[in-house]
Amino acid sequence: MSALDTALHGLRALIADGALRPGDRLPSEGELCERLGVSRGSLREAIRMLAALGVLDTRHGSGSYVSELRAADLIGSLSLTVGLLPMAGVLELTELRRVLEPHAAALAAARIDAETIERLDGILKEIEASDDFEDHSRLDHDFHMTISRVAGNEALTSLIDVLRSRSRAYRIPDAHDAAELKLHSDAGHRAILRGLAAADPVAASAAASSHVAYTEYWVRRYTDVED
Repeated sequence: MSALDTALHGLRALIADGALRPGDRLPSEGELCERLGVSRGSLREAIRMLAALGVLDTRHGSGSYVSELRAADLIGSLSLTVGLLPMAGVLELTELRRVLEPHAAALAAARIDAETIERLDGILKEIEASDDFEDHSRLDHDFHMTISRVAGNEALTSLIDVLRSRSRAYRIPDAHDAAELKLHSDAGHRAILRGLAAADPVAASAAASSHVAYTEYWVRRYTDVED
């Protein structure tokens, strides 16, 4: 195990075991180095890495503190690396979405109100009327994330956001294929909304599953082309 790994493991153990709790200030560098058996350089690098992941909050002139350790925040930090994935990685993320998004839709169907239904309908009208890729990507994300937020689980919402973050930027190069995808995507959105409006968790979940499955079909098709 490298010195950096030792420092990371040691800091993680202190937090996981409860020796350092959310909001606690880290002990001095000298104390931590002696306790963990690492150099100041390795310790500082470990602290920087944990800060980038949202585990620690480094405040200039004050020191480093354990963050609130909210599941949603820690999951959200994965977007730093997910955005680097190649197309094959996007396929794996889409397969995960097939599990999570139907679950979110089912939860949302039991909790959604008329005002949110109306808002979602407005988003879909904008999507259906637009042929601009950037507009469609933004509105599509707004539609799905609104449903996830209504589901009421912040960690689930954050994970879906991360999984969708890479695929949002991917554009199908063939115009005919892109048009066909949009046609089916628009219909899939409407099916999800009907399930939500009917307060029917089964229908909303089934529609969401079918919608992501169709997206997966195109991702898989273009993954095979690139291979």
